[in-house]
Amino acid sequence: MKKERDYSRLLAVIEEEYRKRSPRCGELAERAKRCMVDGVNHTLRFVPPFPPRITSASGAYVVDEDGHRILDFWQGHFTNILGHNPAVVSESLAGAFQEGFGLQTGYPDRLQVEAAEILCRRTGCERVRFTTSGSLATMYAILLARAHTGRECVMKVGGGWHGAHPWGLKGVGFQPPSTVGYQHVDSAGLPPAITENVVVTGFNDVEALERDFRRHGDALACFIVEPFIGSGGMMPAAPEYLRTARALSERHGVVLIFDEVIAGFRFRAGNAAGLYGIQPDLTTFGKVMGGGMPVAAVGGRADIMELASRSAKVKVSFSGGTYSAHPASLLAAKTMMSYLVENEAEIYPRIAATGEKVRRALEDTFAGEGIYAYCTGRGNAAIAGSSLFYLHFPYKEGARPDRPEELFDPALADTVLGERVAHQAFLLEDVHLLHGHGAVSTAHGDAEVGRLEAACRRVARRIKEYL
Repeated sequence: MKKERDYSRLLAVIEEEYRKRSPRCGELAERAKRCMVDGVNHTLRFVPPFPPRITSASGAYVVDEDGHRILDFWQGHFTNILGHNPAVVSESLAGAFQEGFGLQTGYPDRLQVEAAEILCRRTGCERVRFTTSGSLATMYAILLARAHTGRECVMKVGGGWHGAHPWGLKGVGFQPPSTVGYQHVDSAGLPPAITENVVVTGFNDVEALERDFRRHGDALACFIVEPFIGSGGMMPAAPEYLRTARALSERHGVVLIFDEVIAGFRFRAGNAAGLYGIQPDLTTFGKVMGGGMPVAAVGGRADIMELASRSAKVKVSFSGGTYSAHPASLLAAKTMMSYLVENEAEIYPRIAATGEKVRRALEDTFAGEGIYAYCTGRGNAAIAGSSLFYLHFPYKEGARPDRPEELFDPALADTVLGERVAHQAFLLEDVHLLHGHGAVSTAHGDAEVGRLEAACRRVARRIKEYL
């Protein structure tokens, strides 16, 4: 049952301590606000009262302007599966720059072919095209689906983040009361003609999925879903849910899109769809595959992807942007994907095991101080283990939420504690869990888990008197 909790005094104390220990970051924050909106260039990167400004990053750690060595679980928006600046990638890039190759040329090169071959081989995609961000990749995938089907409507799940474009900015954040939930538009400035054609269904809710396909199936161009949802709570899709999605999509002639910007190359050296034994019609990739450089891609069935061809009768304008398939980015992508393929048997069990140690450390340490906490991010029957986690504080002790609504409804969970208070309290301990979620890399080991556990104990003791 929900309890009324007032964290205003605690937050004021934490922010004052933070300001005192980070004067250089504070000074830069004031400068930044005079020339950049909120002083940042991505909404998630703003941390009240101001974010740490990083001067160097290596492995599991970053160092800020005030000299704090911060244990980092954000890892470049879950990109750095080998930790920050792994030598296997950075040395490859350094060598290329020394030899006069790596900056923008605007021409095709060998790397594009080699990276595309790896991506197709490891994911079952028949064709791929590179771009620079996950947002662009999902936008292009939706355009391809709409052109292929000749239909208008797009279906997504509540809590699913597919990037900052008109079809993606609906049903992302939970909005009380529960009758509204995810049935709302998340941004001003969007044309109603588009958002009214976006259907929001329930993640891991087979009944809702079947109901929404019955109601809208013949009008849907595509159903886009993450096999491992990210901002919606770091949870894997149930195998039955994705099998139902595949069957219903085929029955209604709907293009099934798997958004694997997070999941791709995170659980195996390839796509997560392969772990489920499902081949979607289109898939979007990004993050891990880029090796720390801006790389994303759309891949899938040749007949759909060929709609982007210059010879297509019904043509989708998939130009990708000036920096699509940037030489240094594709070198990083080829290097990273090749390394993950070659070392798959060692890397993935290792980071999955560390991920479970982190989840247990957080849950057990908070429990030891009398605070019920629950970490999502664990695998399931398809995904054996996971390096991802998301810290939550359900009001009901023993709760094991498995849907976004159960995690982000403030009537069911203390979302302020999970997304703001804990985040800022951990940062005072030089540990970065962005809004409570994070990922481990091969650079995170037992020493880092131990440091997290010690920090967690201090955070829990600071918080518990306010509960």
